[in-house]
Amino acid sequence: MRGISVTLIVRTQKVVDNVPVYDDTDRPIYVDTEVVVNDVLVGSPSSEDIINELSISGKRIAYTLAIPKGDTHIWNDTDVILPEPFAGRYKTIGYPTAGIEENIPLRWNKKVKLERYV
Repeated sequence: MRGISVTLIVRTQKVVDNVPVYDDTDRPIYVDTEVVVNDVLVGSPSSEDIINELSISGKRIAYTLAIPKGDTHIWNDTDVILPEPFAGRYKTIGYPTAGIEENIPLRWNKKVKLERYV
């Protein structure tokens, strides 16, 4: 199995000279940075996952991602851009489900759910 490269949109608060920057209404200003994550598997969610997530959060899962072991990116409440044939912008749902790296035989140990983000 081979994974694909996906683009993760990392949102950080803007800082100038170690001081957070705010707008005129005292809301923090954020900067989006694109980070490419390699070797990610994209799959279809099970019908059980779709029904459970829809009844719990009201969100419909479009795809699930398998994240490679050793990845340290933050995947909760983050935007993800997938290449063709899945092309589009998606938003992660909830927190990733992770397994113990040593107990999983393949190269992936986290599962992330995505919803279509327009």
